[in-house]
Amino acid sequence: MMSNTNALSNRTLTIERMFNTPIQLVWDAWAQAGKISLWWGPKGMQTKVIQHDFKVGGTWKYTMEMPNGNEFITEGVYSEIAEPGKIILSADFKPMTEGVEIQAQFEAKGDKTNFIFKVVHPTAEYCQQQEKMGFYKGWGSTFDRLNEYLQVE
Repeated sequence: MMSNTNALSNRTLTIERMFNTPIQLVWDAWAQAGKISLWWGPKGMQTKVIQHDFKVGGTWKYTMEMPNGNEFITEGVYSEIAEPGKIILSADFKPMTEGVEIQAQFEAKGDKTNFIFKVVHPTAEYCQQQEKMGFYKGWGSTFDRLNEYLQVE
């Protein structure tokens, strides 16, 4: 019997965070275009929202500018939105990451929010490569920024 190296678990990277903020505020940070640029991207990056059509089938496109002035494009399509529990979207972070699916899940825990973030990659090899490239550092920094934003919201 062959082992399935491309099983979902072998292609998925997960980050879980507890935010000391009610679920609606965390949801709004993802859902409202005006709030995205205030936290999206690792520390030191500036994000501009080009497109944010927050509906199933809607497209999103942001540019992210690195401290050295280089810019790269992040874009995709929303495939599932279930307020306030789940957002699923495709994502390309050109030129570093392409063809992944982002799954953001939000669970109310009293006045806190348990946030589960998963990125599903096309293959297990690609998943391992992305992890080595700094997946946890980059997204961890992004969610630190989200947490800071939520504290002042």
